[in-house]
Order: sequence, then structure tokens, then C-alpha cells
Amino acid sequence: MQRLIFTLTIFFSLLGVTTFAAQNYEVIKLWDNPKDRKEVRPELRVFHPSQEQGKSKTCILICPGGSYHHLGLINEGEEVAEYFNQWGVTAVVLRYRVSMRGNHHPAMIEDFQRAMQLIHENAEKWGIETIGAIGFSAGGHLVTMGGAFYKDNYLKKKGIDVADDLLRPAFVCPIYPVVSMQDSIVHHKSRVDLLTKKYTEKDKEHFSMEKQIPTDMPPVFLLACKDDDVVDYRNSEVLYKALMEKGISCEYHLMNKGGHGFGMIRTRSEETHNWGVILEKWLKQNNLLNY
Repeated sequence: MQRLIFTLTIFFSLLGVTTFAAQNYEVIKLWDNPKDRKEVRPELRVFHPSQEQGKSKTCILICPGGSYHHLGLINEGEEVAEYFNQWGVTAVVLRYRVSMRGNHHPAMIEDFQRAMQLIHENAEKWGIETIGAIGFSAGGHLVTMGGAFYKDNYLKKKGIDVADDLLRPAFVCPIYPVVSMQDSIVHHKSRVDLLTKKYTEKDKEHFSMEKQIPTDMPPVFLLACKDDDVVDYRNSEVLYKALMEKGISCEYHLMNKGGHGFGMIRTRSEETHNWGVILEKWLKQNNLLNY
């Protein structure tokens, strides 16, 4: 068995894929005394930087994609966490509820807001002050909701007393995100998995994030690729336009080639190969990567 594990580790290393062991992160369950079986699985996977990597006062909440149906916990979760650890950032992967297990709205935003609350509760212990969020594909929609809908406190609706301000991320990074629920550019699977097939015109309006940007939206780092064959890149275009119209600080990078689902390290083009460096520069310029 040890020889097999060693062989697989070498194989994935040759492919440029990072491997992970369970002891690399700590697990925090999202819900105490779950009301039903659907609340048992949601959790935070907390990746702490090593002493050699240094220690930033910034924490990043990571929301993997998966069309609100499943979660890309490796390439858009754990690998992303390891990447942020290199900067000394505490990285928290959110394993949120998805439709594959019978969940739809508001389960996802409830999990996001609960994650923000729990990170704040551990902030002193972890030595963090700034909490941002990054999301990929459908996870990009989720972090955008997290920034836009923080005053719509879903935790209070569940009987949890938490201040709205603790639910607001300091910044959000939607990466090749699902944004709109409008027919012209919608990612159909994400819409159904979020809202079920019984969605209404009102639902389409409310969850089209380009139509819901508040004047106090957190700063945004936005990235998309023109050749994305999964989520129409025009989702990012309409989001950027909405942010500009509301005067929200936003840096938008539109790559010609890169596709979809590459996370931080599984890049497919020269353009996207070092996009993390661009993000790091943005964080530093905006004093969001605090030491």
C-alpha cells in the first residue's frame, strides 16, 4: 500500500497536480446539532500556513464551483488553499450544500454566512483581521451574493443572532463566475440547481447579480476567459458594468484563452499561467494582504 501511495504521488507530481493528506487541514463542522441530515456534511477545511511561509493577517474563504450541483474540492478548493498558504494567508475551503444531495437556495448562502461567522469567531486564535472570499464558477456567484446580500441575514432567519457586518467579506474574487440568471447568458444547470425547475421571473431577477449590486459592495477582483466553453464570459462583462455603474472598486481581467475550471494552478494557457501573481499584486495594492 505504501508503495502504491508513493507511486501515485510521483505520478500526480509529474502532472503538476498537488496532492493532499487529510492531516493538512483541520475540519470545523458548520452546523451544531443539525436539524436534518443535509446539515451534517457542510464544513470548513482550514489550511494554516507553515512557519516557513510566514503569517499574514488575511484569511480567504474559498468557494469551489460545480454548477451548484457538486463541488470541485480539489482543483478549486484544496489546491487554492495551498496556493494562498504560500503568501502566509490562512485559507478556508467551504464545503457547502449542493443540489446533488437535495439542496437548493437558501442552503448555499446560509452556509456562506455561517462560514463568515465561524471565521470571525476564530479570528483572534488564528491571528487574522481581514476576511475575503474567492469563488470559482458557481462559487463565484456565491461569493458575489455573499458581498451583495450580507444585510439579508439568513442566519437570523435560522435563529442565530449575528451582526450583519460580520457576514460581509472585505473583498470578493469571482473567477470565471456564474453571474446572471437571465436567459441570454445564463448557465442553465447552475440556475436549476440553485433555484430548482420551478424558478420564477422574480427569482431570475433577484439572483442575477448584475442587477443586485449595492452601493457598499466590497472591492472586487474579477477574472474570466473569452474561450470559456462552460460559462459565457459575458457574465463577467455584465457584472463589471454593474460594478462600474455603482462606483465599486473593481479590477477586471479578461483573458483570450484559458477555458474554464483551471483553479489556481491547472492553467491551460500562457495568459492564465500566472494569474495568481496578478491577484497578489491587487491584494497588496489595496492593503488587503496584511502582515
